Amino acid sequence: MRRSRVVTAILWAGVVVLAAAVSGCGAYYPPHMRPLSSKTRALLAEKGMTASQPILIRVFKSESELEVWKKKDDGHFYHLKTYPICNFSGGLGPKLKQGDLQAPEGFYVVNKKRLNPKSRYHLSFNIGYPNALDRSLKRTGANLMVHGECKSRGCYAMTDAVIEEIYALAVEAFAGGQEKFQVHAFPFRMTTANLAAHTDSSWFDFWLNLKDGYDYFQVTRLEPTLAVCGGRYVVNGAFPAGKYPNPKRACPRYSKLPMVAFKPKSQGRAVAESSLAKPLGSIMDLHFGEITPVYNVMTLGPATPDLKAKGQKQAANGKKEKIAQRAP
Repeated sequence: MRRSRVVTAILWAGVVVLAAAVSGCGAYYPPHMRPLSSKTRALLAEKGMTASQPILIRVFKSESELEVWKKKDDGHFYHLKTYPICNFSGGLGPKLKQGDLQAPEGFYVVNKKRLNPKSRYHLSFNIGYPNALDRSLKRTGANLMVHGECKSRGCYAMTDAVIEEIYALAVEAFAGGQEKFQVHAFPFRMTTANLAAHTDSSWFDFWLNLKDGYDYFQVTRLEPTLAVCGGRYVVNGAFPAGKYPNPKRACPRYSKLPMVAFKPKSQGRAVAESSLAKPLGSIMDLHFGEITPVYNVMTLGPATPDLKAKGQKQAANGKKEKIAQRAP
């Protein structure tokens, strides 16, 4: 009799679980199939966006932030959300070789095949390192990701909740017809002030080149057209016969296409951070509204330099002139 009661209780428990699942009250989705939260969908609607519109991602190491932008029907990108980067390894500067544990910097492309629903780090997508520039400079490495679990060995690591949402946004965009999206990885926000604070870095000229792409997006809110030649990125360039140059050779003569400034339209009333800032729970500290980063500007050299310092100051002034020439 006792055994019969135990069997009956187990059967009833199974019926209850099945009924809950059928009713949708206990529905389970594997991580790569979890839909966007209702609050995130509400935010999309608030900003006049849809889940299926194309995306573009920007990463900023120093600020530990990842931005997701959405392309509206007018063809321009508008800011959707800024997510905190939980962890990344290495410091400022590009990845150079396999095993240096450095997170990449540059312009990368992600297609549907680079989504990994079976990642060892919850979910991930491969950003496409090495790209044409990396290969032309003989930089090595593979499997550089944006993934979950907040652990990094050369990747950009998010919390599991955050990567689920970013992954879902990518899946929705691909389902909507986007074939690939750009990932722009920067050492910091490429402002004149931030660059002026890093004129003594060996990566200054490389970062100055990254600023070309940063400025183009900032001014136009369009994906930059990118080519590689002469060991650098060429942004918004028009080449003879419309052919892209050989990444391993010097740049042929080319002209710069006009850069038309775009002023984003108002995205409606401001979103209250208290109501929408944590769409997936308190684990995610997300930011909304206008992006207003704070920058720390370092002073360059002593007030009374010696001859050596004077030479360094002249070099720094030359670099600042280069920055000013690229200012949008």
